[in-house]
Amino acid sequence: MTAAVLPHQVTPPEFTLSELGPAAVAGADVIAVPVLNGSDAQGLVLGPGAADVADATGVDLLDAAEVHRMAGAVGEVALVPVAPTPANADLQAVALVGVGAARPIDVRRAGAALARRVKDRATVATSIPAVVPDVPDDSADDPSVAHTVEELVEAFVAGATLGSFGFAWRAEGPTEQPVRRVTIAGVGAIDPATLPRAVAIARAGWRSRLLATVPSNVKNPGWLAEQAEEIATEHGLACTVWDEERLAADGFGGILAVGKASATPPRLIRLDYTPEGVGARAARKLPHVVLVGKGITFDSGGLSLKPGQAMASMKRDMTGGGVVLATMAALGAVGCPVRVTGLVPAAENAVSGDALRPGDVIRHYGGTTSEVTNTDAEGRLVLADALAYAVAELGPDVMVDVATLTGAVKVALGQQVGGLYANGDALAAALRAAGDRAGEPLWRLPLYDGYRSRLDSSIADLDNAPGSAGSITAALFLQHFVGDVPWAHLDIASVGDVESDWHEWTAGPSGFGARLLLHWLRSADLVHGVA
Repeated sequence: MTAAVLPHQVTPPEFTLSELGPAAVAGADVIAVPVLNGSDAQGLVLGPGAADVADATGVDLLDAAEVHRMAGAVGEVALVPVAPTPANADLQAVALVGVGAARPIDVRRAGAALARRVKDRATVATSIPAVVPDVPDDSADDPSVAHTVEELVEAFVAGATLGSFGFAWRAEGPTEQPVRRVTIAGVGAIDPATLPRAVAIARAGWRSRLLATVPSNVKNPGWLAEQAEEIATEHGLACTVWDEERLAADGFGGILAVGKASATPPRLIRLDYTPEGVGARAARKLPHVVLVGKGITFDSGGLSLKPGQAMASMKRDMTGGGVVLATMAALGAVGCPVRVTGLVPAAENAVSGDALRPGDVIRHYGGTTSEVTNTDAEGRLVLADALAYAVAELGPDVMVDVATLTGAVKVALGQQVGGLYANGDALAAALRAAGDRAGEPLWRLPLYDGYRSRLDSSIADLDNAPGSAGSITAALFLQHFVGDVPWAHLDIASVGDVESDWHEWTAGPSGFGARLLLHWLRSADLVHGVA
């Protein structure tokens, strides 16, 4: 059978910087001006560059904002048609964009709102990231406050990129295109690494969302391995892929058991990053972080079959794996200072005469055995192999796994915050702070020892599905395989799907996690106090 071929997809906007004000940027068909919700005495406040735009176009922008009943709230966008100006013969409209209090979260969401309104445009010039609010004296560690214009540039680029996301498989192709170019104007002289870093982080979010959205008639374990190989070639990473024969020879019983029913056999993907310019001897002295992402390219539930409605979104059950691949691709661009290995155990949880059965016992990498009482608790089986391999062979200083693992975490947390488990307070705090800064928030849940006995099996070392407290017991199952290594588990099943467009999120698979990992991994002291 010939494999389906993914059609060409839309690409994210390009970004440039200009020290000119937005009114002076030639070639922009839209100029976007920030609108803030000022104090009661002030009313609406127009942001940087607005006066020059008003002078150039002859439009009273404050009056236009009031006509459109703007309050400066985040997400408001009013398009005001204007005539071309002597400095810009291509100008067609001014976009008035509400930025609220101009916090990073506001600017990110304003970028997304703008991106949705300017699709199919050629170029937008905007001063939205140039709105730097007053910084309270006691806000040094407050991620909700912008301390530098660089932070607002990063937030805006993330929002404008992800708000532009689209996926289509129609005969006529995509019905709309993201704006081709966004010029960030009037921010002055900033760190030259800011824009490339911001673009890399934003595009990691785009890549992880795209990988999670690709249908499973294209996306199987082999296809996911091919994406990893392309990433490795493009970004100078080392890549190793285990096929089913090597998996069997090396003892990866969990991955093999979950994937054996599928017509497309399982894979284990490994990517390795070393900071640029670091020699082999020096690299061995660097801290080593291991990321593990669940790569179930489709989850039918196996013989413990999911209901049809629950199965409909299961093309995204490899979101954790997509997050790891997207993160690995961006490490060089964000200047990650440590060694990082990404592992993606990839399998399709299918149904056939050779399917994993309830009651089967499997042997994981390293020898631990699991009694399978529910074949729909398959993600922990493949993750266990990868975690055990990392501990035994890679000598990690820190490990983080990412997985759409349990429906229970969605019951606990809803759909706007991911679940976080960690065996150390410092690592948990660092990841929560990174999530807050990235706009991918986490909430820490307990590795409650009182539930550990529920994992006991009468015939094996572990029971893979002990029942109640489903997210906690899943995390406790994984903890068995990490030993004493500092470790965190991100259960992102709560945020794996988005019901409708909401700020930078688009309806469908979310790709949640790559941005928060990159915010953490770019830190110069990311393992300080953790490992």
